[in-house]
Amino acid sequence: MFGQAWVMRTTVLGGCGAWPAAGQACSGYLVEHDGFRLLVDPGYATLLRLLEVAMAEQVDAVLVSHGHPDHCADLHPLLRARVLRDDPAPPLPIHTVPDAVTKVLALDRPGMLDDAYRLHEFAPGDRLSIGPFDIATWLLPHFVLNAGMRLAAGGRTLAYTGDTGPSPNVVDLARDVDLFLAEATFPDEVPADSARFLSSAGQAGENAAREPRAPPADPPVAGLGPVDRTRRGTESLRGECDRGSAWDNH
Repeated sequence: MFGQAWVMRTTVLGGCGAWPAAGQACSGYLVEHDGFRLLVDPGYATLLRLLEVAMAEQVDAVLVSHGHPDHCADLHPLLRARVLRDDPAPPLPIHTVPDAVTKVLALDRPGMLDDAYRLHEFAPGDRLSIGPFDIATWLLPHFVLNAGMRLAAGGRTLAYTGDTGPSPNVVDLARDVDLFLAEATFPDEVPADSARFLSSAGQAGENAAREPRAPPADPPVAGLGPVDRTRRGTESLRGECDRGSAWDNH
């Protein structure tokens, strides 16, 4: 185990947009460092894939970028899996922008999950410490309040956009990181009525190409196919979501 404690490991649980395709899941990432497991954006169907690599009670904290259900709906079954058992897990710290998970937490009868979590709300622009991770956040444009986030631990960094439209803040978020996870709803062009609030894979690829330390082409992390920046990132959206894709950020 010597030499592994400083590895930041990212496992992609899903990458589908809006709803999960058969056998796949929406946005969800398990980020691990020094034995700490941080679940980022537990969207639709991500719990099933999470349980293939970790038990529900092994999740140490949850971080949510925004309140759309394809990014947070499976927080509810995760909490049920932790508390509806003979030996309930400790309360799960949930870090999120204001009001993002209110409806998800209200799905059960009043009081049922009160002891299952501890809610910590932050505003985009705040800095957080969650376990071994130092986290900076950025306000990024979306239909609802959305925080881009940069996670740092052990000298390595990961940037994640959540859902976002075009913004100079995306480039600032990605600057000098080791791994850039940029979500994109369309491969080439965003419809005009959504262009302020959503991005294409091409735009994501262009943003990554501006940063010399962005990860090399075709890292086995995204589970979304090869990321070829010379093709403006479109393959990252068109590829299949391979089960259990992971990347060790050495």
